Amino acid sequence: MNKRVLITGAAGFLGSHLCDRFIKEGCHVIGMDNLITGDIRNIEHLFPLEAFEFYHHDVSKFVHVPGELDYILHFASPASPIDYLKMPIQTLKVGSLGTHNLLGLARVKNARFMIASTSEVYGDPLVHPQNEDYWGNVNPIGPRGVYDEAKRFQEAITMAYHTYHNLDIRIVRIFNTYGPRMRLNDGRVLPAFFTQALKGEGLTVFGDGSQTRSFCYVDDLVEGIYRLLHTKYHHPVNIGNPSEITIRTFAEEIMALVGNPDAKVVYKDLPVDDPKQRQPDITLAKQLLGWEPKYDRSTGLKKTFGYFKDRVLNS
Repeated sequence: MNKRVLITGAAGFLGSHLCDRFIKEGCHVIGMDNLITGDIRNIEHLFPLEAFEFYHHDVSKFVHVPGELDYILHFASPASPIDYLKMPIQTLKVGSLGTHNLLGLARVKNARFMIASTSEVYGDPLVHPQNEDYWGNVNPIGPRGVYDEAKRFQEAITMAYHTYHNLDIRIVRIFNTYGPRMRLNDGRVLPAFFTQALKGEGLTVFGDGSQTRSFCYVDDLVEGIYRLLHTKYHHPVNIGNPSEITIRTFAEEIMALVGNPDAKVVYKDLPVDDPKQRQPDITLAKQLLGWEPKYDRSTGLKKTFGYFKDRVLNS
């Protein structure tokens, strides 16, 4: 019998790619999303399939799914600064109440449960690169705290359900990821740079641009998530690309790829608590999953550029 998997945040960037992957693997996928940041266009190609069904629902409220479930992947949450700064309460609720509801569902269904955690649990890190044993440097009452602490609580309650209810859990800590289906104006670095460069606007670089990020192509991330789900490991695992780059250099790469002579860099003040550096230590993922990224940044950006070019020119 085909495995039945519930994916929350199904209409989002990552959630929609996960729906594709699990359907490709022969699973019956139940997508769930309240669409406050998700886009139904990301999954509308799945609607004709018998192997896919969709629930328009907010997981912060009681969640009911009829029938058996083998896996629950909780990927519902505003994930970009522009979203969680605009919706701080919803962000905290989906990480707390939503996670609690889905853990209860997993317990009733005897389903394996995975949460999408984030590199943001490390905050503005004092350890570089960041490994899973690092506890982080987070300001709980700063503007980013609503997202950072929601994810840290999410990890804590998920581990508590494993410890006290013996629930089968997985925790993936996701680093910066990019690819098709990202929203044009969601406040994250890559969509902003592509949109601004294509329109010939100033690419907004905060501070002096010396802060670093490490960008992972979505197909690599989905592969790592899929492999982690099928292990027996219950502790957090970093999934990301350790190729580190300064934001200033990244802006220059995007401008060169787009080739719009009107594009230029515009510098603005650094936001409060913005991490100065971000790079995953993926030693554990290599050892446990036999996984590491296949796509270098140049290849991934070229695969992503066509999507943004089409969306910007037709928006």
